[in-house]
Amino acid sequence: MSFGRSLYQFLLSSSQAYAKWDLEVSTSIIKNRKKMLFLLALAAPILLVCGAEAYEAHEMLGGKSAYAPAFYTTTIFLASIAVGLAAGLITGCIGAGGGFIITPALMAAGVKGILAVGTDLFHIFAKAIMGTTVHKKLGNVSVKLAIAFLVGSGAGTFVGGAINKGLYNADPLLSELFISTIYAVLLGFLGFYALFDFLKATRGTQADSGDAHGGSAGMTGLSVKLQSLNVPPMITFDEDLVPGGRRISGWIVAAGGVVVGMLAAIMGVGGGFVTFPMFVYIFGVSSMTTVGTDILQIIFTAGLASVGQYAIYGYVFYTLAVGMLLGSLLGIQVGALTTKVVKGVHIRGFYAVSIISGFINRAATLPKKLVEMEYLDWSMSVVNTIESVGNVIFWAVVAFFGLWVFSKFFLNLGKLRGEA
Repeated sequence: MSFGRSLYQFLLSSSQAYAKWDLEVSTSIIKNRKKMLFLLALAAPILLVCGAEAYEAHEMLGGKSAYAPAFYTTTIFLASIAVGLAAGLITGCIGAGGGFIITPALMAAGVKGILAVGTDLFHIFAKAIMGTTVHKKLGNVSVKLAIAFLVGSGAGTFVGGAINKGLYNADPLLSELFISTIYAVLLGFLGFYALFDFLKATRGTQADSGDAHGGSAGMTGLSVKLQSLNVPPMITFDEDLVPGGRRISGWIVAAGGVVVGMLAAIMGVGGGFVTFPMFVYIFGVSSMTTVGTDILQIIFTAGLASVGQYAIYGYVFYTLAVGMLLGSLLGIQVGALTTKVVKGVHIRGFYAVSIISGFINRAATLPKKLVEMEYLDWSMSVVNTIESVGNVIFWAVVAFFGLWVFSKFFLNLGKLRGEA
């Protein structure tokens, strides 16, 4: 298997693991009346303002004009619900990819990059705190493994946050260019590999990739090599599954945590999207032990990054975080139910198209940023047109996907009720 294919499979399994966690915590919130009442209590003041449009003098967030427009309006709040709804539909229906489009979608709606990252992280943290059923999942956590990983992820969040804040303080346009470039590369890589797999699937030559959380806990060649490195302190884990347990250096685990923390703080996706495959396929940890640690790290990493690196500096748009949470709770449930009445090949197709549309949207903003930074000598009318086309394509795909999912849901509502 080529390096590109291996990396794609790793990222895909990462996205699937994150989607499964997202569905689980969202379901937990919806089924708990107290949690829903608490969420509605948080949203009530915002919804009242939506009706009254009470704020006429908007205070600039973050203290810099480069954020504009980043003040509260009814339009931007409704846009945040739409972003959460779209991400939830993709996560619930496709089982992967929803987390990757939240920050790009917020940026496409007019929210500046560093604020979109901080808001996404805070939304993930709030969802994790409200929805995680910790008592059911933490029975198989290796405490030493968790401590080593969380120490690393904590350090990684400070490094990633410092990079984003440093770039913004140097030049807000540089921060925008950095975040958009990272997402353009990531989404382009994922999207075109997914499109290739979809085309193979339509010809009946592509095997099912399976679900990340249901994957094998078998040892890979890399995990065997890493566990053979005797670099103290050594951590023993999976004693209940393997006689004598398995051992790995705490430095290796901490290094993995640094990577996860940096990705979380830079991209705003919580870092959890790579934790599961990293533990299973790189460290050689069993799926049972990994799940508990995954839950802990999402809460810790997203919380530390969102509060310690963004919120205290004014880089979290709280009203948007609540809006995304409301939208995603609905979207992920509708999406998950719709998978029972649509063909898998159609789901694969929409996954590829939605990710590619995110790539087009972010890539289309790059020429304008380069012109504004005087690195590219193109006319503003040309780069504005390119950016507008990217926005139209992205929102058209999101809208079409949403209408398709809801149409399938309502047309098959009787069948879904019967199965329930």
